[in-house]
Amino acid sequence: MTNFARSLRASFKLLDESGGRIGLLRQAAFARFAELGLPTTQDEDWKYTSLAPLTQIQFAPPAEAKLPTQEQLDRLAGHWDGAIRLVFVDGRYHPELSSRGTSTCGAYIGGLGTAHAERPELVERELARHADYQRDALTALNTAFIEDGAFIHLPAGTVLQETIHLLFVSSAPGSATLSQPRNLIVLDAGSQATVVETYAGLSPEVYFTNAVTEIVLGDNARLDHYKLQEEGANAFHIALTQVHHSRDSHFSSHSVALGAALARNDVRALFATEGSECTLNGLYMATGKQHLDNRTLIDHQSPRCTSRELYKGVLDGQSRGVFSGRVLVRHDAQKTDASQTNKNLLLSDDAVVDTKPQLEIFADDVKCAHGAAVGQLDEDALFYLRSRGIGQEAAKSLLTYAFASEMVNLIPLAPLRARVRELVTSRLPEWEKLKEVA
Repeated sequence: MTNFARSLRASFKLLDESGGRIGLLRQAAFARFAELGLPTTQDEDWKYTSLAPLTQIQFAPPAEAKLPTQEQLDRLAGHWDGAIRLVFVDGRYHPELSSRGTSTCGAYIGGLGTAHAERPELVERELARHADYQRDALTALNTAFIEDGAFIHLPAGTVLQETIHLLFVSSAPGSATLSQPRNLIVLDAGSQATVVETYAGLSPEVYFTNAVTEIVLGDNARLDHYKLQEEGANAFHIALTQVHHSRDSHFSSHSVALGAALARNDVRALFATEGSECTLNGLYMATGKQHLDNRTLIDHQSPRCTSRELYKGVLDGQSRGVFSGRVLVRHDAQKTDASQTNKNLLLSDDAVVDTKPQLEIFADDVKCAHGAAVGQLDEDALFYLRSRGIGQEAAKSLLTYAFASEMVNLIPLAPLRARVRELVTSRLPEWEKLKEVA
């Protein structure tokens, strides 16, 4: 038995042995994880990402952490005027650090643990009914340890003007810790919301975040969803976002992955009924020996649905990027309109990217396209900039930002767009000198 498996069994025994559906769910999920085990590179879905380093680490449940200061929170999250900010430290909701939760007008925005205690029937109606722990080992692991996370429920017709910012902070208090936030977002018919998930670390220590977010959209509901991953330099980050579309619902996702030693971001959308739209945008930037993996699945189960997907990667040093995107058009999904694109920029000879865009089409009345590109900086463009007096590194930075800026500019949420632009440019050599010249 590996150190990882041994520590998980010990941690599971410490959980509250509560009855009811949650208790039974935990038991079933842990049993399923024990059967599946951690995926290996022999599994097609994990062919390019090895979790072997995890097996050598003995992770412990987060102890009582020293809570971050307001200054630290503002530094990690940025300033969001008027936003509803919920803060989670090592996966646990801390209302004293949060701006506010709400239960006004029937809406609920707060911690999952508290929501389950107050409104168990509302939480259990959708919890763990969409993210499939029978097939996915990491989802099974998260489900086995369901305790806390975010719970958002908007009743029918609710249009929330404020942005909801979910800030997940890992304290990493000197020992390897494992936190597993579970988020559930339910928008009933005709409701609308904007949600941002930020994952960040307070220290460069080793820790592991294994997160699952289930999103359930009612008829004609709309969710604009953003995720910013800027974990610590030695962190592991694995996350699944599972979206269930009802009729004429709209979901847009903007994912930015910059941190962690090893990270995998999984987004899956199911068009359960007709007329829905889904947009998936992503930017990943890796350097050193970082490994950033992005995997998407858009399941066109129903007719007259539209999906758009654009992911871009920037790889430097000895880093490795992975993109695996799958668009599945089932037999009855006529009038499907889908496109998928992945573009990658390699800044060094040692950087590697594995890209695998996939279309699986079983219907005949569809409009689908996909493509992938991998390249380096254009030598003619570099020569042009250098001939205008711009140094080699500054010219590379300028062209790199030009490549990444498409994804930055696609973020309609101004505070997040500014934050991402700041993080992207901070990784570019001599960017400050370029600003001075400009």
